[in-house]
Amino acid sequence: MNGNTARKLEYYEDPSLKKENYPDPKKWHKQDTTWALSLFGTAIGAGVLFLPINAGSGGLLSLLLITVLAFPVMYYSHRALAKMIYASNSAEEGITGTIREYFGNKASIVFNIVYFVSIYTIVLMYSVALTNTASSFMVNQLHMSEPPRAILSLVLVLGLIAILNFGQDITVKVMSMLVYPFIISLLFIAISLIPKWNTSMLSFSSVSSASTGTGIFTTILMVLPIIVFSFNHSPIISSFVMKQRATYGIEAVDAKSAQIQKVCYIMTFGVVMFFVWSSVLSLTPNDLVMAKEQNLSILSYLANELNSPLVTIAAPIIAFVAITKSFLGHYVGAYEVMRDMIIKSGKARGKDIKEKTIKTSILVFVVLTCWYVAYANPSILGLIDSLSGPLVAAILCVLPMYAIRKVPVLSKYRGKLSNVFVIVVGVLTILASLNSLF
Repeated sequence: MNGNTARKLEYYEDPSLKKENYPDPKKWHKQDTTWALSLFGTAIGAGVLFLPINAGSGGLLSLLLITVLAFPVMYYSHRALAKMIYASNSAEEGITGTIREYFGNKASIVFNIVYFVSIYTIVLMYSVALTNTASSFMVNQLHMSEPPRAILSLVLVLGLIAILNFGQDITVKVMSMLVYPFIISLLFIAISLIPKWNTSMLSFSSVSSASTGTGIFTTILMVLPIIVFSFNHSPIISSFVMKQRATYGIEAVDAKSAQIQKVCYIMTFGVVMFFVWSSVLSLTPNDLVMAKEQNLSILSYLANELNSPLVTIAAPIIAFVAITKSFLGHYVGAYEVMRDMIIKSGKARGKDIKEKTIKTSILVFVVLTCWYVAYANPSILGLIDSLSGPLVAAILCVLPMYAIRKVPVLSKYRGKLSNVFVIVVGVLTILASLNSLF
């Protein structure tokens, strides 16, 4: 054991803190509630606003499959990632440090590139969503003429990045404070839609795809990327499991992490699926196909189609705030990864790149790419199916399973049926991208 490893183990498990002095991991403590709520708030983001569209536009079969698969996909994939991280001695450096310890520097560089692309694809996607949400609100709720898309998208991108650069810490804090109001608003909208429920989703035409095995398999490929994407909160898992390891000790971290995650994911599943079912049942399958074609979030489409003053005004505002929050959160993550990659690339060539140059280069890149993609208006669900979902699945499902298979310290997690489920989900989600592309 080298000096660094010894110090890391000492940091996570103080030798002076005997096992009997740790809190009882079988009991539920205040900090467990805090972490369950933190995971709950992180797991429900703007991606949920696109889940009902994919769920409903495929008919009753896709809606039922999402309902059946959502919890196990969310729970077992994040549990696998947690296991991979808390067995590492480098987890305080995040998942990148874990990858470096297990597989070396080259693997960590490859991971950083994949991780960056997965985050930045989401930034681009939310650029499109913000532009479409703002344009739809101006036309349908404010009854204005449709603004030139090139100007609107540029103003929105510049405005959001300007907010972050003039007060990033304050902005992040404000956006984090909006998590629970967003969740409450989703529940409020879902409840308000109950009088609008109809039985059109239960019609024969909406379930006809279930008549063949090919139809079922195709539907599974269709729903897996949106499930993996919508419930992904992998960035917070490192902080979560390391806190449990420090609080309860290495022997209890597995059981305690599973306990907290289970409570969180039951809450998450309940809230999200109630919102999904309520949204879908208030529309028709044809409406949901139209929402997909118009490239709108479910809240914007509901505001445009339902004769409800409350939904008409509240829904697009909630959508705009939620998408803005997710855009800014992912932008901060993408910025940090880009900055680290530029600095390491410069050092590898013997150059010390100035901070101002790095910041300017990143800002120019972000503005130009986000502006172009927002103007081009590619399908948001198409981006999820072909890029975001599969990339997240590679990190969240395939990577932990590969580590469990190859890394000796993780050998105790081998041979579990849940491992088979996670790797199948990961592989099928990646296959779904090929299906959507070809």
